[in-house]
Amino acid sequence: MTGRIWDKFLTERDKAVFASAGYAKPQGFGQRPAILVIDVNYNFCGDRPEPILDSIKRWPNSCGEDAWAAIPHIQSLLGAARAKRLPVIYTTGGFRADGWDFGSWRWKNSRIEDWRNKPKRNIDGEAIVAEIAPRAEDILLPKLKPSAFHGTPLRAHLTLFGADSVIVGGTTTSGCVRASVIDAFSENFRVTLAEECCFDRSQSSHAINLLDMQAKYADVRPTAEIVSYLETLPGGLFKLPGDA
Repeated sequence: MTGRIWDKFLTERDKAVFASAGYAKPQGFGQRPAILVIDVNYNFCGDRPEPILDSIKRWPNSCGEDAWAAIPHIQSLLGAARAKRLPVIYTTGGFRADGWDFGSWRWKNSRIEDWRNKPKRNIDGEAIVAEIAPRAEDILLPKLKPSAFHGTPLRAHLTLFGADSVIVGGTTTSGCVRASVIDAFSENFRVTLAEECCFDRSQSSHAINLLDMQAKYADVRPTAEIVSYLETLPGGLFKLPGDA
């Protein structure tokens, strides 16, 4: 596992354990992949590329410049997927305007009321950023909790598509991405994480969670490698929403 983003955070003992314990066996791609884009909205990206400590003054959940660095990679992934007409499924927050359904989020974030009472903007914070906006044939799932599977029809949609695997990008790596990856793994989907398509407000959490998912639940691969794989797939694998 040399030359990976997480290497600088590992002790020599950590490296020895991972080298000896059999973790991180490549599971390989599936044959019928769906794309999951987790929560790449303005609440998590801010409305412009800027340092995170500036962005969170206006967007408390923003991941700052790391979010915007991921956008071109997500565009590349989506371009390859759409060229083969693969299912693309987005998630975003689906909270009531009055915040009644924040539920347990209130227990762990002291700025939750700042988020609810944020100044009126011309941008809907739950909207997917325009640069990667969903298309008519895509699916957008609102959710209230970290996992894309919790309280949503995602599992049913993947079954309807006949997908055997998911390719995941989005935010945050340590939160909603991780929760979604673990649930996909638990449902016996092959899971691939597009490394440059994932981001987090904490650089250390981002790296260590990629390591942990690579070890146990997913293959963490460069986006360019995933794009090359998608280009080998035949067209017409799926019937998408709106297809005759």
